[in-house]
Amino acid sequence: MMGITIGLLIPLLGTMLGAAFVFFMKREMSARLQKSLLGFASGVMIAASVWSLLIPSIEMRADSGVWAVMPAAIGFLAGMAFLLLLDELTPHLHLGSDRPEGPRSKLSRTAMLTLAVTLHNLPEGMAVGVVFAAASQGAEGVTLASAVAVSLGIAIQNIPEGAIISMPMRAEGNSKWRSFLIGSVSGVVEPLGGLAVVLLASLLTPILPYMLSFAAGAMCYVVVEELIPEASSGEHSNLSTIGFAIGFALMMVLDVVMG
Repeated sequence: MMGITIGLLIPLLGTMLGAAFVFFMKREMSARLQKSLLGFASGVMIAASVWSLLIPSIEMRADSGVWAVMPAAIGFLAGMAFLLLLDELTPHLHLGSDRPEGPRSKLSRTAMLTLAVTLHNLPEGMAVGVVFAAASQGAEGVTLASAVAVSLGIAIQNIPEGAIISMPMRAEGNSKWRSFLIGSVSGVVEPLGGLAVVLLASLLTPILPYMLSFAAGAMCYVVVEELIPEASSGEHSNLSTIGFAIGFALMMVLDVVMG
């Protein structure tokens, strides 16, 4: 259990490390760096969704023949729908936007920015938790090493994500420590969400293929709805493409080598 706990906390450490950039960088992050980091995070999340979640989901139902893909397809669509529903029901504000989304709210701009990132960190925590849960249950195609690979991959992509949150907070006039804390707190939901899944592992065993693909769908929603549009708009979009390629390749290698 201690190993699983450490694995669940690794992504949070990545977020905190990224948020700490606010102590060493200027008040604003350069557009080139932000585009590169957004692309990198997108690549890591897409690769993790495919190699660490969707493929194991299909392999767990390999004895079902051509129908082995159905749990993966159903779970994937459910994960996309779940994040879409959260987007519609939760007041939040995305980076670079002055127009809040979701229901009307009197929350501050800082609170809505933090809520948006926290909302989208949930599927990453679920992804780490469900892979560790599957590994602990001896699921086909999922090993403890592959679970650690997912945890490390999410932690790596959380480094730029933490910086992308804390730096704009600093630019809006918050102190360095407040910006760091806001950036760090946005990642707390990940180990909490992951722990909840692990604790329910014994109950979730029959539906693990659906849970794996559900986490994949939720992560892909974040990439398609938020990260890629932000990375592709305006200048230097070619840097986000390069970042995507590097992030995708890194996560793929991590999963294959450690899995």
